[in-house]
Amino acid sequence: MDRQLLIVEDDEAFARTLKRSFERRGYAVLLADSLESVTELLAKERPGYAVVDLKLGPQSGLACVQALHAHDPAMLIVVLTGFASIATAVEAIKLGATHYLAKPSNTDDIEAAFARSAGNPQAPLGPRPTSIKTLEWEHIHEVLKECDFNISEAARRLGMHRRTLARKLAKRQVG
Repeated sequence: MDRQLLIVEDDEAFARTLKRSFERRGYAVLLADSLESVTELLAKERPGYAVVDLKLGPQSGLACVQALHAHDPAMLIVVLTGFASIATAVEAIKLGATHYLAKPSNTDDIEAAFARSAGNPQAPLGPRPTSIKTLEWEHIHEVLKECDFNISEAARRLGMHRRTLARKLAKRQVG
């Protein structure tokens, strides 16, 4: 199996940390920070694995997922995000991601996700209680996404002060 991994992450420090960790596990690691750099790398390389951040500056990592899957449908792609929501998880999977992990996730979590590329037909179907805080966070994230992550506009649409929204975002890891 090809042990070449592409990490698509715009946070340079986090990308370097992930790179070193995967190299210690025997992967040859390539780094990209945008759809453009992914496209350039795919012209020369054929990674078997990819880790893609959902939010790449002003860009969406979903476009990278789509490009990676189009390049090689067998590639195992894990999306990492601080903006976890059901809507983006569904879109990531529809576009070709194998797994979707909320940050903070470490190398063990990502490697385990690569190993669990097949679905689990025995997954529990019972109701999962959702807290008010989780529902609020998902709603805030959807509005932020609609506003291209413009906090002032999102706060206006949510009917709250910009500083209140900024405090709520600071309580959850975002990125």
